[in-house]
Amino acid sequence: MAGYLIKDTTREERERIVEESLGNISATCDGCSAGIAEMYQDYIDGKKELREINMEFHARYVSGKEFPERGGCGYY
Repeated sequence: MAGYLIKDTTREERERIVEESLGNISATCDGCSAGIAEMYQDYIDGKKELREINMEFHARYVSGKEFPERGGCGYY
């Protein structure tokens, strides 16, 4: 495999990349892995690069935009 970019991989390779990176994506251990695996579905489908997905996740985490109802501590 030449790399991780969509143009350099097949769908099957992208599925394997995500599975190997996340470990147990069946979420049979504690249920938390399923949401993480879903986050990378656009990469597997060839819609977004890994970098884009990770940057979007990080931006929401840092900004707190997923919790707009919070008040105080800089959240509005």
